[in-house]
Amino acid sequence: MKAGTWKTWCYLLGLMIPLWAPLAPDKEFLTPQEIAKIQEAQEIDARVKIYLAASALRLKTAADRLAGKESPPGDPLEFFSVEDMLDGYYRILRSVMLNLDDASAKLSTDPKKVQAALKNLKSATEAAVRQLDALKRIAEEQRREEVWKLVGKAIEINNGAHEGAVAALAK
Repeated sequence: MKAGTWKTWCYLLGLMIPLWAPLAPDKEFLTPQEIAKIQEAQEIDARVKIYLAASALRLKTAADRLAGKESPPGDPLEFFSVEDMLDGYYRILRSVMLNLDDASAKLSTDPKKVQAALKNLKSATEAAVRQLDALKRIAEEQRREEVWKLVGKAIEINNGAHEGAVAALAK
């Protein structure tokens, strides 16, 4: 895999990121437990796996909330809104892409670990398509415009991350 291929995808997607960048300081999008796990995971494949588990949890929890199911007390996502979780999904995928870009640029990174991370990203983004489509339909039915916009943003980064992973794996 050439580092330039992944960098090109990140660069192209990065051109779109400023369009969505909020003007106010961002709320933390990861829980303290997730942050600790990511900090402990020094290898790119392990780090990406943790990020992707966090992203999947946000989609599931957002769907549950839109269906009227509240988080149980003590749940780490208890105080996150649907909008927070969708924004978190977007920011997690952006972090995955940046981490992969950094790892592929380092000569010390094991290419097999980058490949494993890319395969996990490809699989996770394929699975997320169905969830994101369902969330978009629910947002339309409930006439929740902000949620609908955030799902659209999540779909765009999901598609970009998937295309980047597929292209990088093909090299």
